[in-house]
Amino acid sequence: MKKISLDENWTFRWGYLDSVGNLENDKGLQVNLPHDAMIGTEVSKDCYAACDSGFFNGGICNYTKFLFVPAEWKGQKLGLKFDGVMMNATVDINGCKVAGQNYGYAPFYVDITPYLAYGEENRITVNVNSGSVSNSRWYTGLGLYRGVMLCRSPLLYIADDGIYAYTSEASGDTAFVKAQVEVVNDTQENRLVEVCTELIPDGEETVAALSKSVIFVAANSREKAYLSINLKNPKVWDCDNPNLYKLKATVKSNGEYRIRLEEKDDIPADEAELLFGVRTISADAERGLLINGKSVKLKGGCLHHDNGLLGAVSLYEAEARKIRKLKEVGFNAIRTAHNPPSSVLVEACERLGMYIFDEAFDAWWVGKRAGDYSQYFEANWKKDLTAFVKRDRSSPAVVIWSTGNEIPERGGLAKGYSRATQLARAIKELDPTRPVSNGICSMWSGLDDKLASGQYLAQNVNIGVYENLWEKATEPFTNGLDIVGYNYMEDQYEKDHEMFPQRVILGSENFPNQIGYRWPFIESHPYVIGDFTWTAWDYLGEAGLGKAFYADKDDPIVNKKPWEIMPQQTSHFPYRTAEDADYDITGRLLPQGEYRSVVWGSEKTYLYSRDPAAYDKVEMMTFWGFPQFMKKWTYPGFEGKPVKLAVFSRAQEVEVFVNGKSIGRKKVSCEAPMPNLAEFETVYEPGRVEAVSYVDGKEVSRDSLSTVGQGAEIKLTCAKKLLKADGHDAACVMIDIVDSEGRTVPDAAIKLTAKVEGPASLAGFGSGNPITDENYTDETSVTYRGQACAVLRSGYKDGESKLTVYAEGFEPKTLFLE
Repeated sequence: MKKISLDENWTFRWGYLDSVGNLENDKGLQVNLPHDAMIGTEVSKDCYAACDSGFFNGGICNYTKFLFVPAEWKGQKLGLKFDGVMMNATVDINGCKVAGQNYGYAPFYVDITPYLAYGEENRITVNVNSGSVSNSRWYTGLGLYRGVMLCRSPLLYIADDGIYAYTSEASGDTAFVKAQVEVVNDTQENRLVEVCTELIPDGEETVAALSKSVIFVAANSREKAYLSINLKNPKVWDCDNPNLYKLKATVKSNGEYRIRLEEKDDIPADEAELLFGVRTISADAERGLLINGKSVKLKGGCLHHDNGLLGAVSLYEAEARKIRKLKEVGFNAIRTAHNPPSSVLVEACERLGMYIFDEAFDAWWVGKRAGDYSQYFEANWKKDLTAFVKRDRSSPAVVIWSTGNEIPERGGLAKGYSRATQLARAIKELDPTRPVSNGICSMWSGLDDKLASGQYLAQNVNIGVYENLWEKATEPFTNGLDIVGYNYMEDQYEKDHEMFPQRVILGSENFPNQIGYRWPFIESHPYVIGDFTWTAWDYLGEAGLGKAFYADKDDPIVNKKPWEIMPQQTSHFPYRTAEDADYDITGRLLPQGEYRSVVWGSEKTYLYSRDPAAYDKVEMMTFWGFPQFMKKWTYPGFEGKPVKLAVFSRAQEVEVFVNGKSIGRKKVSCEAPMPNLAEFETVYEPGRVEAVSYVDGKEVSRDSLSTVGQGAEIKLTCAKKLLKADGHDAACVMIDIVDSEGRTVPDAAIKLTAKVEGPASLAGFGSGNPITDENYTDETSVTYRGQACAVLRSGYKDGESKLTVYAEGFEPKTLFLE
């Protein structure tokens, strides 16, 4: 199938489009896809989803596009491919409903051939409805947030996502690749079909290996061609060496072997291609996870699907920037929490080298929120799971499938054991080459109310009351899983290994502040193959999940437990982001990300202070919180007052100097709760504080903080100078308020205005502030800790674009992009 992007120039309207008359009554807004209708709306205090969605409201909207279909296309196959539509979508062609799709994350294909008028304009309409109630536990966005492709082919063609390839063995100088090509024959004649597959190094034209086969495909049916490709001198794919090939498949009616000699063979060939990497994978409790025969520990981070200031819009460059930054810290894996990712995120991982723990669902039959996928699970799970797996199963980046996350049925509720096996089996039938997992948590849900004591499993199996409730209650649920995901249960690894010595364990979701004392155990035990922090990148919704704050010692809140300060209790309007990540929503690295890099081997030293105003206060944190360490040494009015310092380091000792004078040298902690940490106390005096790390008495690295002056200048920084004029490229411009010496002013809260001229547009503008009612699609924002970010998105025309940022009392600053 030839795929043509239809993302340019759609008409967006609020409400449900049910008649042509509405097109005249509401001229709508012209938008380019991908587009998130929710991110441009105002947050509201009375939002039903509240902190779940970051106080963004759901709604109903529609998109229309007029597509001219040439008369010469008659007799061909035409379809629309949606990578994901949020959510409850209906697709109409010329006023006729042709498809419906409930799940907002699953890709789907719509055959529109019977509904088209040839040689004329055709109206495509997509209605979407995210509902007025909470449809998820996080921000979902709304609309055509992943784009649309027009698929065109002859009537003998390769099915949508019809190529499947994997490496059966890579031995010595040869890789043995198995390929399947699904061929569809929509003609009225039986056909003998020649199928050819070629492996071509990505970016090159020379074919490295090929294979051919002839298969029989009956009229109005489909069949798979099974081919073997022997690739000499392969370049393997892994996270450090993301070597890619283009796998191209061609099908054509075979002229030499016509079914009927008088038949005129006039059906042209059809082609399709995908990115492919030579990569093998296995996992067992003795050797752990093996990628290409080498042991790998997954240094993982969970990712929700939104892109911060862009909302749910998924652009390749936005996803690739994320992956590049995560690799800088040391991540080698992401978990697509808790749903199928966009295809461009998968491509970014393929090209840049990042393993994917690819997840299907957050809910099955038993719901977690009133409007979530559980309403449609029974009817749609197999269709949605199949579409998701078929899209991603040839990707070398995908190393583990996940059937779900924290599923309430894990204790047997609602036929949970049977459903778990059924889903795992369905994936293995589609792709037997990768391990299957599921993120299972403790029994805070999963047994029905009357049986919650553990006397019975939810399927009424009498097991008595016993010590190892979780292990026994979830063991039937793990049937079919090759790797068992443990959410927040690291303390059970050793015990469970004794109970299930063949079990491969993965820390599928874990608290960010515990990586320091958890990681050494993971490194030294092969049956535990990795750890995924919640989360690697901050996101919209679940607002305040990782909050940390100071309280007076006599404040009643200091007696509350971490679960009593969770979002639903304390994240009031306008709390927006989860505030639990290594990077904020603009891509600024936070202290917990620097800490993680030290735990994973960085020799750098990282120095922080704590606010002296909170010296005598109690720090409160949720389970996902992180100590409030600040990259700051500017505290006017606190001269001579006590202040605390913190240093992250892998060294043996750390010494701290204040204005050149040592305040002491300490051994770096090796103990829980925070190894690789040294803490100091001193009194605040303006100037410069430095931390120096030593191994065997020799300096290995140092870090410093300085007292900065007043804001003197706006500083714009951008890693890109060129945007592709394809409507999908983007550039993040980092904005800092700096003093006369170019240092970021950490307390600067300056109102900024951004203007963009030229073919690019201002797609997002804001800061990493977790508590704000700002609209990220406006031209104004207030800096948070002296920083903000503007996202420019390319248009479809060539030319120079200019971003100018203004602030009262500052000289405007301008940045140009071609």
